[in-house]
Amino acid sequence: MQDAPVIIWFRRDLRLGDHAALSAAAATRRPVIPVFLHDETVEALGAAAKWRLGTGLRLFAEALAKRGSRLVLRRGRALDLLKALVGETGAGAVYWSRVYDPAGITRDKEVKAALTAGGIEAKSFPGAVLFEPWTVETQSGGPYSVYSPFWRNIRGRDPGPALDSPNNIKIPSQWPESEDLSDWGMGEAMNRGAAVAAGHAVVGEGAAQARLERFVEERMTDYREARDIPARDATSGLSENLAWGEISARSIWQRAIRAREEGNTGADKFLSELGWRDFACHLMYHHPKLADENWRDGWDSFPWREDNDDAERWRRGMTGEPFVDAAMREMYVTGRMHNRARMIAASYLTKHLMTHWHVGLRWFAECLTDWDPASNAMGWQWVAGSGPDAAPYFRIFNPDTQAKKFDPREDYRRAFIAEGQADPPDTALSYFDAIPRSWGLSADQNYPEPIVDLAEGRARALDTYERQSSNGG
Repeated sequence: MQDAPVIIWFRRDLRLGDHAALSAAAATRRPVIPVFLHDETVEALGAAAKWRLGTGLRLFAEALAKRGSRLVLRRGRALDLLKALVGETGAGAVYWSRVYDPAGITRDKEVKAALTAGGIEAKSFPGAVLFEPWTVETQSGGPYSVYSPFWRNIRGRDPGPALDSPNNIKIPSQWPESEDLSDWGMGEAMNRGAAVAAGHAVVGEGAAQARLERFVEERMTDYREARDIPARDATSGLSENLAWGEISARSIWQRAIRAREEGNTGADKFLSELGWRDFACHLMYHHPKLADENWRDGWDSFPWREDNDDAERWRRGMTGEPFVDAAMREMYVTGRMHNRARMIAASYLTKHLMTHWHVGLRWFAECLTDWDPASNAMGWQWVAGSGPDAAPYFRIFNPDTQAKKFDPREDYRRAFIAEGQADPPDTALSYFDAIPRSWGLSADQNYPEPIVDLAEGRARALDTYERQSSNGG
């Protein structure tokens, strides 16, 4: 078994640098067979996420080829495929990076148990988060449910140095057969929207590293103040690359620490946002139903509406509230949505329109190229008020006052809403190129009237929350 190949099962970790599983495999000096499986979890991805993953896979395969290696592609049930690959290659081990969502954990436990029972070394490695979920505990020994003490716990910790990309990846004497990525049709559900989003995607490990450096050098200093202004290019944009593991959280953390040591005043706030990402992942690990059930007790009886016509207008970016609609249209054009805009759009759906947070969660999962299961679930429950460390029930974001504060010159709204403009920008017009033709929308139509008066919607939400609270909910 000393010469038996090691299979590296890549998932949401499409990089060569700071990859513990790959480094460990290379260190064995045995042949390494990189594999990606279009398995049950990939099949369940939303349209935008699946398209973005396919784009990342293409570039990752090219990166491996430049190193003299290759990426073997197979489609089917993960355990069946890995068993077949072990049999075909004589591999003695399968390594992979851990994930923390319930579907991924269930799959990985099944794979590890079956391979181990068959005499194959099956080993998982860290790499998706800064700190493993079981290593960050309260004084009483349980997981955190409030971010502030969680952050105090980890802010002074060192996740360790980022690993260099291994330069000694030994190739096997014979490669197993691979499927063709183009046959998987990973962009089919995006239809014409893929061509629009492609112009805004920053894909691959090299691009992610360059993106990080540009942010540190050009924008990090102003991050604390500017990050809430959606019209400004003030954030790192790295959520897209983190979602698919094209860069590690540890690499970003260590670069930010170095920037702070060099006197960059925006580094601390940026580090805390990385910590928030870890917090969401830890919560999902400890509470696997985070994306399916209300986290707080008493919310199951809350009278949210299920999917409805108003929610459909919200989905289409046609609520009549320009800040909300700009946010939704940004998502169709770029595949992403500014964080401040996400809060406004989510609050409007769950509070002004009194629609269940899982309606929004599922739509974001369908449409975001930077979709992350933990961050998406945490974000929606936080805004709705039903989640851990949630915004209090009376925090109802007013799209109009938020726009005046964070988009005072209407730059963001003009960037994505074409109606009423004599010469709308390409970003605003691209919305009509990205959305389904069946929606029947065009730039020369009138902008819609608001669904609900903002003051009336706020009063209705507050009254509902207060009655629910008084009834013990």
